[in-house]
Amino acid sequence: MGGGSAWGDGDFPLPSATITLLTHVCPCWGLGERWRSRHTWGQGHQQPVPAGGCARPALPVGLEPSCRLSHPEGRAGGSCAMAASPLGPGRSRPIPPLCSVPARAIPGAGSGSHRPCAGCPRCWGKARHVPRSGARWHLSAGAEPRPLAAVLPQNLHLCEGYTSPDGRYHPGFYCPRLSDPPGHRYCCWPGPLHLKSCCSRLVLEALTGVNLSSLAPPGLLRNPLALPFVGLYGLLILLLMAADLCHFYRTRRCRLGRLLPRARRPPCGSAGGPRPRSRLPPGRVTAGQLRERGNALFQAGDHAAALAAYTRALSLCDAGPERAVLHRNRAACYLKLEDYAKAEADASKAIEADGRDMKALFRRSQALQKLGRLDQAVSDLQRCVSLEPKNKAFQEALRALGSSMHEKMKTMSCTDSKVQQMFQILLDPEEKDADKKQKAAQNLIVLAREEAGAEKIFQSDGVRLLMQLLDTAKADLMLAALRTLVGLCSGHRSRTMAILAELGSPRLSAVLGVEHEQVSLAACNLLHVMFDSLKEGLQKDFRGKEDAVVLDSSKDLKLLIKDLLELLALEGASAHGRDNALNLLIKVVPRKSPKETNNSMSLWVIDQGLKKILEVGSTVYGIPGGLPVTENSRMSASVLLSKLYDDLKCDAERENFHHLCEDYVRSWFEGHELAGKLRAIQAVSCLLQGPSDAGNRVLELEGIMDSVLSLCASVCEAHQLVAVEALIHAADKAKRASFITANGVSLLKEIYKHSERDSIRIRALVGLCKLGSAGGTDFSMKQFAEGSTMKLAKQCRKWLCNEAIDAGTRRWAVEGLAYLTFDADVKEEFVEDKAAMQAMFHLAKSEDRSVLYAVASTLVNCTNSYDHEEPDPQMLELAKYAKQHIPEQHPKDKPDFVKRRVRKLLAAGVVSALACMVKSENPALTNSCRELISRVFLALVEEAEDRGGVVAQGGGKALIPLSLEGTEVGQTKAAQALAKITITSNPEMAFPGERIYEVVRPLVSLLHLQRSGLENFEGLMALTNLAGISERLRQKILKEKAVPMIEGYMFEEHELIRLAATECMCNMAMSKEVQELFLAEGSDRLKLMVLYSGEEDEKLRRAASGTLAMLTALHPPICKRIPQVTVHWLEILQALLLSPSVELQHRGAVVVMNMMAAEREVAEQLIASEMLEILSVLAKDEEKPRVAQAAKESLAQAVAYGLIKPNTGQE
Repeated sequence: MGGGSAWGDGDFPLPSATITLLTHVCPCWGLGERWRSRHTWGQGHQQPVPAGGCARPALPVGLEPSCRLSHPEGRAGGSCAMAASPLGPGRSRPIPPLCSVPARAIPGAGSGSHRPCAGCPRCWGKARHVPRSGARWHLSAGAEPRPLAAVLPQNLHLCEGYTSPDGRYHPGFYCPRLSDPPGHRYCCWPGPLHLKSCCSRLVLEALTGVNLSSLAPPGLLRNPLALPFVGLYGLLILLLMAADLCHFYRTRRCRLGRLLPRARRPPCGSAGGPRPRSRLPPGRVTAGQLRERGNALFQAGDHAAALAAYTRALSLCDAGPERAVLHRNRAACYLKLEDYAKAEADASKAIEADGRDMKALFRRSQALQKLGRLDQAVSDLQRCVSLEPKNKAFQEALRALGSSMHEKMKTMSCTDSKVQQMFQILLDPEEKDADKKQKAAQNLIVLAREEAGAEKIFQSDGVRLLMQLLDTAKADLMLAALRTLVGLCSGHRSRTMAILAELGSPRLSAVLGVEHEQVSLAACNLLHVMFDSLKEGLQKDFRGKEDAVVLDSSKDLKLLIKDLLELLALEGASAHGRDNALNLLIKVVPRKSPKETNNSMSLWVIDQGLKKILEVGSTVYGIPGGLPVTENSRMSASVLLSKLYDDLKCDAERENFHHLCEDYVRSWFEGHELAGKLRAIQAVSCLLQGPSDAGNRVLELEGIMDSVLSLCASVCEAHQLVAVEALIHAADKAKRASFITANGVSLLKEIYKHSERDSIRIRALVGLCKLGSAGGTDFSMKQFAEGSTMKLAKQCRKWLCNEAIDAGTRRWAVEGLAYLTFDADVKEEFVEDKAAMQAMFHLAKSEDRSVLYAVASTLVNCTNSYDHEEPDPQMLELAKYAKQHIPEQHPKDKPDFVKRRVRKLLAAGVVSALACMVKSENPALTNSCRELISRVFLALVEEAEDRGGVVAQGGGKALIPLSLEGTEVGQTKAAQALAKITITSNPEMAFPGERIYEVVRPLVSLLHLQRSGLENFEGLMALTNLAGISERLRQKILKEKAVPMIEGYMFEEHELIRLAATECMCNMAMSKEVQELFLAEGSDRLKLMVLYSGEEDEKLRRAASGTLAMLTALHPPICKRIPQVTVHWLEILQALLLSPSVELQHRGAVVVMNMMAAEREVAEQLIASEMLEILSVLAKDEEKPRVAQAAKESLAQAVAYGLIKPNTGQE
């Protein structure tokens, strides 16, 4: 408690010694309270009290205590001789003399000096102004306690107002105040020279000398006359609130005010002047009043509110001059709100009304200046100066704008010097400031991304300087140079060829092969951009000029590819550089689409570089003496070989490919020792993973298979790995599997049982899995004994879940499951093992992308999403008669089991794993792999209740690239999955933002004639939902040329497809372009809709009549054409109005209403028929309000034409 006050920051803080008194009452008072060993004396100074000494601390003046205190350092001592002031009647003691406390015990006193202490009752009366903890308290010597009579008549908790000695008046207050502790509930006033404060009961008793517990409580005031006054006061408050609410409604027109009846708004600026305020309905204001309010708000700085007032005034005003002023004022608000485009638009509207409006011209010039259109801003300012030549504001603005334009031109002119400065900073060897260099490099990259900046760099001898940066061999400078070159080459063929000529393709290939991984990746990106620019030409609007400069770039393309092929076999190239070269060749060499007829680039690469690609594919990872490769190098080489083989168009080209592969394998297999045979077997594995036809041809060469089987028993782990993997890849075909089953199963079993290396055992296990699944999904064909497949699957799951094994080895466990999951029993056990599924999904998300195909194959098997056709019963009977083998389906592959497996996969997080797999740009994500993933997605969204979860986990986003890239089957499966999601989900939530427009093209692809009827139907349903969302989506559908296909399906024999096409056309009819198609000469579209409205199928009639209602409402000329398309049009409309379906009646009534409003002649034809009687009856039908309303409006239009007369006898 040292030095602080326990009373808070009140008006009367007491010393800490007094606080101790309130906590521990002195036993001399006769209250029986135990004293404590330590008390607070002064600021933070604590002294022990000896036995027998008085623990009574100082009391305020008025208690008149007497106590001789014992201080260890003090001059006086002795036992307690204190006598408190009266605690009861007749108790009093004399006051002892002033005590003396050593100066060192008192903070702030010098040595050897003495001064009165504020913590002792003997000194209390002498201490007038003693500072304690920053608080001030004033006591007066000889101050007497207030008599009891002065306290009893008043409330002890109320401190009344009073005037201090300095003449200031202090208002009263009630204790406790918010700043007081809860226990300070009494009003204390030490004397007239002091301030009133809140205190506790003990302090009050000490000040007054009265024991409050002995007093009777004062009576409460219960005067009943106070209640009426309280009621009158509350009523007055309610009246004031009501008046304030009415004023608020009149000025602000709140929502409640809008419900009040309103009179017709007077036009702004109407003749007769403003109407008196008393005649305006409550809550109504005029445009002039709103403009004045906006002016006041603008002057007050509330620009948003002023803008709202001006906008509302515009909606009430029709006069041209007044609207021009409002537009001008709104432009000023938009300028303040920094919405310069709208400010320019509003100022332009004001100028259209008055071309000499200088304020509007000046504000438009300000907006144009902020928008960067300085030339137009100068033109407006010059016009202002010409209208008012003496206006200094206009002259200053014109002068400042001219200076700004001059600075901009100067800045543009010095761009060359800035480019030189950036290069100088980067190339200066003495420049040690890394941040400065990094900033210069970043500025250079950003400048190169803009066409003007890229051209400046190119013209400022930038290519030579960038070449110097590449020659520094410093990673950060090389990265800056490569990224700047990417900006220079993007979409500019002539500049790309000039850069390639100066740098040279060997230099770029050398940079691609450096050890620094980021530099190699940046070089790969640069080469990819160069390939795109050289192959596809310009992507910008310079084609005419560019074609005049650049005629043919095929030579440069072949030069680049040749250097990349040389890099593959270069021993000094890094492993990741070699992988980047393979990935680049995969992207740029094969044809993008089979529709392209020219495959000369692929043929040239096969002739020039097939053996170099096989050099990479045949290199054994981890064996010294070979080319530096990574674990993914062989997979990349296999993918490149497969793409090259698929790009061949005839048998002669394929035969050449086979001969080149066989020659390469023979060159290593014959005339070399064991290392050569290993290279040959590894090349065979590479071919079997890629173009399997070529791999099988090579595998049939003499001695290859025998060498594979013999090396499986080698004691060297690397040799065994190569041989076992070759054996696994060779067992793909059923005929090959039967040969290996007879010759290699026993060997694989021996390796699996006796090998001490897990890497060998797991590969042998995968080989056994592959051989055990040779029967595929045929339940009747089993290669192994009953139960053996389940044991293999269990071991695969065990290895898969073992995190102690490296990911490359665990990948083989997934390979084994990919084959074993053809068995439905294995599928059921796998989906029950949640740990195994999670481990597989974790591998799919890892950096090792070679596992993607195995994961996708396993999921396809578990979801039964592979193609399977139901056999023809007659063919089954013929097969049985001919004693041919008939495939049998496993009982656990029935739909109920598949549905349960799909639910378990969804619960385990399969969607997030698939989405992560799709994001990969690794060559392992082949088109075949994409197709498998698309099949899995289609199976996952089969049930409507599962589609929301698929979308929430990113499935919708992942399906879009799958539907645009890959095999035709894969794209179709992905598009069908998108259609299912779009049909049952809100498309705007499933595909937010711009993604919804990317869905249109895959859905339109489902309408092609080669698609199945189910795919056509789902595509039409999905497009129907999209067409009903926005005009932009309808324009996207029109751009994809879907309308002719939709019209074609309206003639389909299948009822559901015809209905879906009609509904889709109904939504598309909201587009202006589609409406015009129904009026085209020689078109039967309108006739078809009219005839469909009279069909027996109610759903088809509803869709067709809805289309007619839409067309007649949005495009009135169609109303005139309906009577011309068929003679049965009246019968069809009457049938719609007399239909028992309310929806059909409403559609028919709307069509008739629109036709009546379109032209008098059409109305006459309708009224001349039985339509009048039908409309009269419908207009009285209160149970169908919408139909009755449309009928009434039709009759009202007929009355307006004078065709019928109103019936005045009825309402």
